[in-house]
Amino acid sequence: MDAVNHTPETDRRTQRLDARVTAEDKQLLARAAELAGMNVSSFVVSHARSAAREIIREHETMDLTDRDREVLVSALLEEDPLPNPALQRAARAHDAYTGRT
Repeated sequence: MDAVNHTPETDRRTQRLDARVTAEDKQLLARAAELAGMNVSSFVVSHARSAAREIIREHETMDLTDRDREVLVSALLEEDPLPNPALQRAARAHDAYTGRT
């Protein structure tokens, strides 16, 4: 799922990321990193990367029920859908607002 092709050039760490944390947070991160067998920097980057990917995945995908999926596919495959009255009113309001009447 990683979109980056890993080459020696892309694996080279050239960017710096700094963060200010409380003493308690620093101790917590250091302890967790130690238990994971990692240094603090690698631990923080690894877990931040995982969290970032998950957040992006959640925002880029849509989970549908079977019923919702059927409705969506039907709507997409409908040959010549006609606008309903609400859509027609919205289009007229948009045209009036933008001066396209």
